[in-house]
Amino acid sequence: MSPVKIRIEDITADAREITFSEPSNEINHLLERGPVRDYVVDGPIEVELSYYRAGMDLFFRGELAAAVRATCARCAEEFRSQSTRPFRFVLAPGVVGHREENALRSEDLEFSLYEGEEIELSPLIREQVLLALPTRPLCNEECRGLCSICGANLNDSECACRVEPHDPRLAILRSLKVERF
Repeated sequence: MSPVKIRIEDITADAREITFSEPSNEINHLLERGPVRDYVVDGPIEVELSYYRAGMDLFFRGELAAAVRATCARCAEEFRSQSTRPFRFVLAPGVVGHREENALRSEDLEFSLYEGEEIELSPLIREQVLLALPTRPLCNEECRGLCSICGANLNDSECACRVEPHDPRLAILRSLKVERF
């Protein structure tokens, strides 16, 4: 399957829509080499995309859907789920987008630069798939995980392990409140 490319001169002020399937082999290769190897994309990534131009800037908006297989971070069981993500990004010509300051602003996360005469969508879609995956895969939000003593999956049954009382000398630590930034 050849990569989906759009010629820049074909992008007009009138929005156009396309639907295509992005193969999963490259994204799976990235997932295998990354620090978190809990995910595998099963099958192609389905993409719905609309795009248009305003001046030299190119605007893209769409949604992707992918079947994902993962290992739960709590119970270590493999599960399957459907990952969907709406996305948008803006591409500006490389020379126009050059700025002196290096500070990353929140709107920069949807902004990138382009060069050449066509836009290859595969790298942009792969990035969106990676952003769609949760940082900690959970089979479900109520997953009870594994017993810290015997390793039994607490989603399947209760174990007979007795939970030891906490060390009273550490009780003050439970009363501390930590602010998250």
